[in-house]
Amino acid sequence: MKISRNLNDDIAHAPEWFHEAINYNPEEKILNDKKGDISYSFWKSKSDTTNLIILIHGTGAHKRWWFPIAPRLNSNAHVISIDLPGMGDSDFRESYKVEDFGDCVTSVIRHEKLINNISFTYLVGHSLGGHVAGFVATEEKELIDGLMIIDTFIRPPNYDNSEHKKNGPLRMIKYYEDKKSLLERFRLMPKQDCENDWYLRYIAEHSVKNTIDGWRWKFDDMMFTGLERLFGYEFSFSCPAVFVHGENSLLTSGKLLENAKRAYSNKMKFINFKDAAHHVPLDKPLELIELILKESKI
Repeated sequence: MKISRNLNDDIAHAPEWFHEAINYNPEEKILNDKKGDISYSFWKSKSDTTNLIILIHGTGAHKRWWFPIAPRLNSNAHVISIDLPGMGDSDFRESYKVEDFGDCVTSVIRHEKLINNISFTYLVGHSLGGHVAGFVATEEKELIDGLMIIDTFIRPPNYDNSEHKKNGPLRMIKYYEDKKSLLERFRLMPKQDCENDWYLRYIAEHSVKNTIDGWRWKFDDMMFTGLERLFGYEFSFSCPAVFVHGENSLLTSGKLLENAKRAYSNKMKFINFKDAAHHVPLDKPLELIELILKESKI
């Protein structure tokens, strides 16, 4: 990935569709919440519709991971990409729970239903976002009409919580004098190669912020030690659902994928993306767009 002080120079070799997408500016919205405000982007549908697609990012990521994808989904649906609490431009919080993340997504959906008379809502969640999407579809069945979970490490309902060891923050926050020095440290987690270096460079640019102490990552590093995940929780959504997994993903390899299929093959269709690892949206963006449109029937 080429990193200079000019993003446009670094991604000049990106395909035309990518440039068109990231130059399609959505409406930026803030939903007030007593625990911390929620930031999200809204692409108005190109047609008169009551359909809504919600895109939910993974751990430590942000809404702009979906910016190259979202504008290609709004021909017949409004599209939202949300910053989960403690990430992107949403406020930091005193504590973090998957359930709270789900409540934030639900609040955004209910807010937009009132504004745009939404009658059909389709959730797409990657990694941690898949947990959030599955939780919302389970707890708010009347709100959700379809679901896509992308390469999420799904623990079976009988998972032994004692096997899970909490480690320190994924990346302890440090401050840098200049942006370029910080961008050069950008890595995908879990580690993987990605041929679409222009996609990486774009999301890296929007993963940092300048503060009085210097340049830093946007996410709250304390979230990684304190995030309460879904242990002993069984998804029971009733809407049509798809589980997408990367052929070369470390998170859904071997017995992990077998366990997910054993627990949820009666609720979800499983689709393998060849030549993709964990970060399917980055590895195969056009193929994923096609699949979302096909499975949502929008």
